[in-house]
Amino acid sequence: MSDQQKVPLNSGVIPHIVVSDASAAAEFYKRAFGAEEVLRMPAQDGKKLMHCHLSINGGSLMLCDAFPEFGYPLQAPQSFTLHLHVADVDAWWDRAVAAGAEVVMKLEQQFWGDRYGQVRDPFGVTWSLASTPA
Repeated sequence: MSDQQKVPLNSGVIPHIVVSDASAAAEFYKRAFGAEEVLRMPAQDGKKLMHCHLSINGGSLMLCDAFPEFGYPLQAPQSFTLHLHVADVDAWWDRAVAAGAEVVMKLEQQFWGDRYGQVRDPFGVTWSLASTPA
């Protein structure tokens, strides 16, 4: 079994996104959301990423650069949001905004009980952040 086959994956659905400059996106997610890099596979050109596996708040996110020749074209973001439910949403929010995330929906107490807001990262991905009061 190769080292790549030994990489633990979280069960369930794992988002896999195609972004422009996946290396920069991975570094942004480390600063903004405390992501930890599990695996990085650079392309032969040494610039693009064929695959990057990150762990964020106990879940997995996979990303890569666009490779239209292999069926991974860069497309305008579809209507989706990556959601992070965390214990201290204010700390996560402040870190994401400080790293350069753009506020889409102000962080505030919502009628359903969560403290919730949305940001957009520099790569066009929308993230919602929330916590439920104890």
